[in-house]
Amino acid sequence: MTILFHAIRSVSCPMARPIYNNILEAIGDTPMVRLNRITRDIAADVYAKIETTNPGNSIKDRMALKMIEDAEKSGKLKPGGTIIEGTSGNTGMGLAIAAVVKGYKCIFTTTDKQSKEKVDALRAFGADVIVCPTDVDPEDPRSYYSVSSRLEHDTPNSWKANQYDNPSNAIAHYEQTGPEIWEQTQGRIDHLVVGVGTGGTICGVAKYLKERKPSVKAWGIDTYGSVFKKYKETGVFDKNEIYPYITEGIGEDFLPQNVDFSLIDHFEKVTDRDAAIMTGRIAREEGIFAGNSAGSAVAGLLQLADRFKPGETVVVIFHDHGTRYLGKMYNPAWMREKGFLDRKGLIARDLVANRQKAPLVTIDRNQSVETAAHIMTEHAYSQIPITADGRLIGTVSEGYLYSEIVKNPDILRGPVEAIMQPALPFADISTSVDALAQMLTPDSPAVLVRDFKLDATYIITRWDIIKALS
Repeated sequence: MTILFHAIRSVSCPMARPIYNNILEAIGDTPMVRLNRITRDIAADVYAKIETTNPGNSIKDRMALKMIEDAEKSGKLKPGGTIIEGTSGNTGMGLAIAAVVKGYKCIFTTTDKQSKEKVDALRAFGADVIVCPTDVDPEDPRSYYSVSSRLEHDTPNSWKANQYDNPSNAIAHYEQTGPEIWEQTQGRIDHLVVGVGTGGTICGVAKYLKERKPSVKAWGIDTYGSVFKKYKETGVFDKNEIYPYITEGIGEDFLPQNVDFSLIDHFEKVTDRDAAIMTGRIAREEGIFAGNSAGSAVAGLLQLADRFKPGETVVVIFHDHGTRYLGKMYNPAWMREKGFLDRKGLIARDLVANRQKAPLVTIDRNQSVETAAHIMTEHAYSQIPITADGRLIGTVSEGYLYSEIVKNPDILRGPVEAIMQPALPFADISTSVDALAQMLTPDSPAVLVRDFKLDATYIITRWDIIKALS
């Protein structure tokens, strides 16, 4: 086992840290820590780059400040201006902290998937936060991308950071994070493992490291429901790959310009359940209070274990802090509700074990209500999912369809989108039956169960659960 360096402490002469002029000067120079227990079956030496020590407790502080400084230099961000951004929380935090110091206002849009702690933290720094629906296309006017662009257009003296396409994002990691990792490993790094969202972190760091050591491999961690992996492997942007997912901070349903696929050697997908469980294990087994993307990264690392050889050095980046997820991955009740905790008894896989693998029957939103009624009658379906370009966007149930037709028979000739109800909730194939039962409500009479590894989707109704329990 190789030890990269020894930290020598002296009681009589402790190493003094500098005094900074403001909190922004404290960004960067984050520690690297060996992982020991979780990675004991991996032949290589594994180290975590702990970005939680940044002022905003995440790696996003680095690029947030860089984007602001570059916008100031270019004249895009003027004194007294308003910073606007669509964010999952951490970039917003970095921007908000810099805005406090530099005297800017902030308006952020985010999705209803993000933890309450993230939204509350942004508001604590004086930012206005608008919460938008998750399960809509990026170009949908309700999406947090579209709303942030509209706010930039409507707000005088404003500037949108646009972390997804802003090159300052990746440049920050090329100039800062990459050199730090190189120096801390003394140039011995062989593998970089990073959860991929905007792409700025992995591509900026990978570019720096590969310039100095071309043999370095960059492993991107993706989530099921995201388009990255298939696009890397086939060059096809497949909207059928897009599904609602719980994991925060990684994966996308579009292709950010900061994702340079030529710099990423391989994408490894990790399920919501595996990411959530690993997030808790990192705290319990390594004593590191990290966020959900760290759980994804380490789960992906373990899936890739056979790619790492004895004597090699692996660095995995821990993007943010566990306090962002106290109401989610660190909350046993939430974990049970999502079916992520190991429990005795039946799971979703048991309910679909005897079914033939057949495609989920859906209807496009532009097809008629009459067509939907015909399909449901012919197959005795109590509900049918509605799609747009292959993506599940809604549903229509038997009872609701009946009531709408009775009120207005002419609606039969109109598009089914006109009577569309919210999309059915998704659950992982390993979700317990009792958790599935709790997800079934009058508004959600069925649950879509996704076996990501087999690329199969099933629909579970109350009758399926009653049959399993009877």
